[in-house]
Amino acid sequence: MSSAGETWTEAYVDAWRSNDAQQIGALFAEDARYLTSPDSEPRVGRAAIVAGWLEDLDDPGTWSFEWSIIHEDESLVLIQGRTQYPAERDYLNLWVVRLDAEGRATAFTEWYMPRPHQD
Repeated sequence: MSSAGETWTEAYVDAWRSNDAQQIGALFAEDARYLTSPDSEPRVGRAAIVAGWLEDLDDPGTWSFEWSIIHEDESLVLIQGRTQYPAERDYLNLWVVRLDAEGRATAFTEWYMPRPHQD
């Protein structure tokens, strides 16, 4: 049986692949905060998160993502990942996600470190 963090992360990756507004919105609580980096201006609220995602989306097939959960408790999930953009660059990722009782994110912060592209 999948944990809440695994279920949420799988749904996030599915939404990332599809760029479907309903799938994206379903990930987040109505008043969620989404930061694309720790020092970025947060997108606040589901509508702003969806709009920002669709303005800055990754086209399907242009990336791959490997991940694992490194910590999870009842409301906090830490996800370690590696995003590869074959035509560009690779990134190591740390996502800090707070989930509500329904399994929707109330807060999402991404930390990432670019690394040299590796074939």
